[in-house]
Order: sequence, then C-alpha cells, then structure tokens
Amino acid sequence: MQSPLSLLELNQLIQQSLDTNLAPSYWIIAEIGEFRDSPRGHAYLELVEKSDKSIIAKIRANIWSYTYRGIASRFSSITGQNLKAGMKVMAQVSVQFHEVYGLSVNIKDIDPNFTLGEKARKRQETIDLLTKEGLMDLNKQFLLPKVPQKVAIISSANAAGYGDFINQVAHNRNDYKVHGKLYQATMQGDQAVQSLIMAIEQVEADLIKENFDLMVIIRGGGAQLDLDCFDDYQLAKTIACTSLPVVTGIGHERDESIADMVAHTKMKTPTAVAEFILSGFRNYEELLETYFKQIERHVAYQLQKEDRKISNLEHFLKSIAQNEIQRGKDMTRMLEQRITSQSQHILKLKYKELLHLDSGIKKSVANILNNEQSRLNTLNKDLQRLDPYTFLKKGFTRTEIKGKPINNLTLKDGDELITYTLSKKIKSTVNSIEENEQ
Repeated sequence: MQSPLSLLELNQLIQQSLDTNLAPSYWIIAEIGEFRDSPRGHAYLELVEKSDKSIIAKIRANIWSYTYRGIASRFSSITGQNLKAGMKVMAQVSVQFHEVYGLSVNIKDIDPNFTLGEKARKRQETIDLLTKEGLMDLNKQFLLPKVPQKVAIISSANAAGYGDFINQVAHNRNDYKVHGKLYQATMQGDQAVQSLIMAIEQVEADLIKENFDLMVIIRGGGAQLDLDCFDDYQLAKTIACTSLPVVTGIGHERDESIADMVAHTKMKTPTAVAEFILSGFRNYEELLETYFKQIERHVAYQLQKEDRKISNLEHFLKSIAQNEIQRGKDMTRMLEQRITSQSQHILKLKYKELLHLDSGIKKSVANILNNEQSRLNTLNKDLQRLDPYTFLKKGFTRTEIKGKPINNLTLKDGDELITYTLSKKIKSTVNSIEENEQ
C-alpha cells in the first residue's frame, strides 16, 4: 500500500504537475459570469462556458491591479464599453493552483477585437432572428398620423434629451399644440431593458383611455456602453409589436441600434424627433393651404363659368321677354281693337234693346199704374162703405160693454151699456132682455 499524503502534499503535487505539464499561458474564450472590483484595484471574475444556457465549465479568475488598469483602459477605448458580466471575451491566462485557494487562472491580457466581433455577431444574430420572425418591418406598416397631437413619451424625466424635446415642442414658432405624456423609464444600465419594456407595456395598457397617436423613445447622448440596451432582442420585439407607430431619438451618431431598425422612424436626437412631429403639423397645414387654394381657384372658376352662364341666360331671357312683350303688345292691341269693335256693336244692340225695353216698361208701368189706381179706387169705396161712421151717418148706432160689441157677449140685467151715435155717447143699464124673433 502506498504511503498516504497529507492534503498539503497532494496540493503541492498538483501544483508541481501543472507547472511541469502546462504551458506558461493559454488564450481561451469564455463568458464573464461574475465581475467585481476590489478596493485595492484588482478585478475578480468567474469565467463560464455555456451550452443551451446551461453552464458546462466554470473557473475563478483574477486580474491584478497593475495589469487590470492597462487591460481596462485599452478595452474601453477600443470597444467603447467596460468589462462586465455577460460579456464574451478572449483572454490570455495562466493556470494557477494554490494550496489553500485551489485552481484559478490569472488573466494577463484580453483581446478587445474579439469582443467587438462577438458583439457584432450577437447583434447580427438578433437582427436575423427578428427578420425571420417578420418583426423588422412590422411597426413600419402603420401609417403615421397626419397631425400627431397626443404622444406617449418614453424617457427619463431627468434626461437632458427629454428636456430638449419638451422645450422644442412647447416653444415652436407656429404655436402647434402637442399633448405629451411621460412614461418614466431607465435609459441605461442593467435595468434599462426591463424598464423600457415595462414603460411600453404601460402605454399599451393606457392606449384606449389616452388615445395616443404616436409613441416616442428618446434619451440624450451617452457612451457606447450606455446604448447597448437598445440592441436587446426582447426590447426590439416589444417595440416591433406595439399598437402605435414608434419614433426613436436615442441620441447617438454611430450606426443605428436595433431599436432604431425595428421602429417606424428613427431620428438622431430627441430634438430631431420633436422637429419631425412638428413637421407633420406643418405639412398638414401646407396641405390644407394647398387644398384651400385649389378650392378657391375651383370656386373662382366655377363662379366665373356660372357668371357667364347667368349672363348668357340673362341675354337670352331678355330677348325672349322682349319678344313675348312685343307679341303681347301686338295681341293686346289686336284684342283691344276687336273688343272695341265688338263693344261698340254690342252697345248699339243693347241700346236698341234698352230703347225697346224702355218703351215696353213705360207701357207696362202705365198699365200697372192705371190698374192699381182702379184697384185703389175700388178699395177706397169699400173702405168708405165699411167705415163705421158711414153707418152712423145713416142713423145706425153702436153699442158696447167695456169696449166690446154686444153681439159677441152674453147680456144680463144690470150690465152698463155705452151706445155711440154719430154725435153722441149714451150710457144705459140693462133692465130686461127679450129674444128678437124674426
């Protein structure tokens, strides 16, 4: 049986074996799983390799302070970003084994060009995936509103770009009114992607209530590292699938981000986004002015044409009216002559009839008067014959009781009678009554 070794001896044996059999350094490709700085200026990392998002290899790593300052400075100047977790790197390492701290690697150098290439590869993979899913041009299918008056603004209230945007919109020389509502989001750093997605989802939730015309995503300028979030797949997908046309003004001069690519319209800066929105108002106003001028010209042409038609009709109607008036005058004159002639003839006939009637009436009236005179004479004779005074003159009397003739009354003894003669009124009392037999 082999003599047992102490743990220290075994670790020393491992160290000697590694020193003997391994090269002084190796170039390896790995992803930075964890990254932290130390107060002394060192950097401590965990390097990992993944397959289908599962870690298949892992090792501790460190960069000593002197080396770290040089690596970090060169990496940042070339790539525009700092070393951080999640980044894939190609590093020159030496393998170390410490009796207490175990196996680790010491990073001597990191190739920034590899990271640039890896970043470009990831970016292209994201673009290819979005293209395959039909998302690159999805948001571009929306028609931009002619006058975007209600705008959902995704930005940070503290961002200089947001202030520039608001100032540009509020103080436009044409006094156009744009109503914007801010949806607060973190515009850089590890939390930016999730914050931006949440802001977009909130806009979607408020869409029916707010009735937005447009969504804008704006921020001020910044370092290249600050803009990496706008190349994220999930953010790009969320932008592509929104219910509103999206205009970006992320504020950088480098090649467009993937967020810019999937948006409906991309502008360089927030100020440019504001000017783009205001240009919609101007274009619409100019279009309206063009329409007004066209309408004005068309109306003027129609009025001129109708004026000519009215003038022609006026001349035509005057001509017709004059002809009708002349014809009316002629007919009136002819009718006047005819009526005059007929009237004179009728008057002559009627005059003769009147003369004849006058003669007949006079004869009839004379006959009627003679007849009526004879009748009156006869009536007068009858009246004279029937007049009571005529009888009184002949010696007859008239006897009454209380104004009534006695021949219509029943007499009794004691009745007072009044008898009238031609010249006297005699009162008497009935003493006896006898029947007169004839």
